[in-house]
Amino acid sequence: MLLSLIRAIRAFRDYQRNVAELSQLSDRELADIGLDRSDIPRVASGHYNG
Repeated sequence: MLLSLIRAIRAFRDYQRNVAELSQLSDRELADIGLDRSDIPRVASGHYNG
């Protein structure tokens, strides 16, 4: 149980870090990699199938 909680916290921190990093990119930079701002949450969570 404790291990599951630790994993969930780590996953959430990774998600937050990924969102923060992707959010710093300009719209042009996102477009260059085939993304737009609405894709950021899915990409950050690993659920993007672009």
